[in-house]
Amino acid sequence: MCVNFTVDQIRAIMDKKSNIRNMSVIAHVDHGKSTLTDSLVSKAGIIASSRAGETRFTDTRKDEQERCITIKSTAISMYYELEDNDLAFIKQCKDGNGFLINLIDSPGHVDFSSEVTAALRVTDGALVVVDCVSGVCVQTETVLRQAIAERIKPVLMMNKMDRALLELQLETDELYQTFQRIVENVNVIISTYGEDEGGPMGNIMIDPVVGTVGFGSGLHGWAFTLKQFAEMYVAKFAAKGETQMAPAERCKKVEDMMKKLWGDRYFDPKAGKFSKTATNADGQKLPRTFCQLVLDPIFKVFDAIMGFKKEETAKLIEKLDIKLDSEDKEKEGKPLLKAVMRRWLPAGEALLQMITIHLPSPVTAQKYRCELLYEGPGDDEAAMGQ
Repeated sequence: MCVNFTVDQIRAIMDKKSNIRNMSVIAHVDHGKSTLTDSLVSKAGIIASSRAGETRFTDTRKDEQERCITIKSTAISMYYELEDNDLAFIKQCKDGNGFLINLIDSPGHVDFSSEVTAALRVTDGALVVVDCVSGVCVQTETVLRQAIAERIKPVLMMNKMDRALLELQLETDELYQTFQRIVENVNVIISTYGEDEGGPMGNIMIDPVVGTVGFGSGLHGWAFTLKQFAEMYVAKFAAKGETQMAPAERCKKVEDMMKKLWGDRYFDPKAGKFSKTATNADGQKLPRTFCQLVLDPIFKVFDAIMGFKKEETAKLIEKLDIKLDSEDKEKEGKPLLKAVMRRWLPAGEALLQMITIHLPSPVTAQKYRCELLYEGPGDDEAAMGQ
């Protein structure tokens, strides 16, 4: 959960260097960085969640609001508390549940690339936002190349899924192929400009199976990683008595489930088993797990609400255990769709989890970034202080 914080809380958390995440949001122009940042800001209680996606909180200047474009980099600090179950997913050092996230929203326009350079220099991780309709564009490659040169670890967010569903009306498998292509394109850029796996940063390739790729819509305020769906299915498939698992055991089961939700993995509903082959024993074609277990429920919600199928919508809301307030229940069409998706898959929660779990703390990052930031001897007082 995220809460409003006091100066004393910030002061205390700043002393826990392993619980700080310094990160910037980078992307091609108009791919939805500032809109997506609103979801994070609203999760921190700084703006109302109903206004996330419309406020563009980090566009502080008058000309930025008028032109709907980010011109100057804007920094904001957020306090986020991770639940005990989620702490088990963090593989680096940690000190308690509270995390301080220092976020810089940077411009996407090529004319303001110096702002991006400055933002990247002071951060350790980057949230790369890609419009899933337009795909990886010129400036996406430019800013990602800059980030890798600065030894900054990336995570990916595929934005504007609402456009893929409502405007392009893609089928589930077409959308999977689109996502797969974007992941491959981003990894090609990382492998082209990055160091090999034996380098100081290790493997920084993005992979939905690991949880370093998010999907969603910043404008509508919903997003998810495979972790969210894996948790739902682990809870659903758990045998009686398994519901109260220890965090480490639960983490292992969720990670195993995530591996089954991407790539050439299929689900046979008759046998109730996951399969690596695209056909079952009878020779019938099996649906891909990502399409059937992740995209299908989302497509059903979109279809029921945008088709004004009231009975079907009510059943889905009950089945997904989504609690709507009385004001939201009166809505229909796109406003209802926003309210339902926001309650079911809140963007702030998914993105802040991805940031805290997968982006490095200053303690981790300085081990490999120090030689880039400091030109003096590696063993003098200043270098050791970093």
